[in-house]
Amino acid sequence: ATIYMLTGILMGTILVTISNSWVLAWLGLELNSFAILPLISKTKHPRSIEAATKYFLTQSTASCLILLASTINAWQTGTWSITQMPDKLPSMLMLIALAMKMGAAPMHLWLPEVMQGTTLLTALLVSTWQKVAPMVLIFTTSNHLPSNFVLIMGLLSTYLGGWGGMNQTHLRKIMAFSSISNMGWTMMTLTSEPKMSMMNISVYILLTTPTFLLLARTSTKTLQDMTTMWTTSPSASTMLMLLLLSTAGLPPLTGFMPKLLILNELITQNLTAAAIITTMASLLSLIYYLRITYLTSLLNPPNSSTSTTKWRQNMNNLKMTQIITPTAVMSTTALPTLYP
Repeated sequence: ATIYMLTGILMGTILVTISNSWVLAWLGLELNSFAILPLISKTKHPRSIEAATKYFLTQSTASCLILLASTINAWQTGTWSITQMPDKLPSMLMLIALAMKMGAAPMHLWLPEVMQGTTLLTALLVSTWQKVAPMVLIFTTSNHLPSNFVLIMGLLSTYLGGWGGMNQTHLRKIMAFSSISNMGWTMMTLTSEPKMSMMNISVYILLTTPTFLLLARTSTKTLQDMTTMWTTSPSASTMLMLLLLSTAGLPPLTGFMPKLLILNELITQNLTAAAIITTMASLLSLIYYLRITYLTSLLNPPNSSTSTTKWRQNMNNLKMTQIITPTAVMSTTALPTLYP
């Protein structure tokens, strides 16, 4: 059954990517949303059912707004084409709807709750693949979007993503707020340099994938679990530390380059104040990344345990390791290849 759901998610995203009509794009987004619902509620726990319900309600609301915006646009322009959206009202409504689908502030409150209620691998899907389709639509309509409104949403996302993750102890919630913060960085250059925004979201997906896979392989769900990670798998612990610091945007790791280019673009556009505020917001995110890093790698002496616990044996899964290794290496050492 899982393979059918994953096929539905894949087909929905492909349909959105290749579509030129709002109706077809809406259909793809609906297919995408409905296909992931069984995966979210798969564990049959009250919290996962609650997460699936919240996800369904928010995505349905966003889909209604997309239909409303595209209908108003079709009524004004006489076409359902995605690239034709000259009026401010439909473009504003569309931006709000797509931001809600991606989990950008101020329509972000559903994302931490949904990710907390699911398994780590489903949370990975929600925070990465499910953002691709809305991001493609935003990229296509970026020249019609209200730039001031997009900038404000970007600043809000970076700050709320930073503040929200501060006092969290569950890693899925921390990664959710990290996702919100990263969406803020993506939206900062959406109207002036959309290709840079797409590069930022691509790098974010590249960074998040091995992070979640490592957490899933070691069954690490809270900060308390992190404290015992070094004694069971020092290599996974070290790699996780590098991945988190890369996501925080520290040089010379991969995650630093998109942030540097976005700040450079903001200063080029004479938005120096916005660049300074965004940089300050990234320090908020850095606090909880460093806290996880401290617990993971700097709290315990580097000695290996002789006990073979159940979750240590999970690290021997060859198929998962084949995915983690190349993505983790790219996430930490691909900096020179990203420079334009």
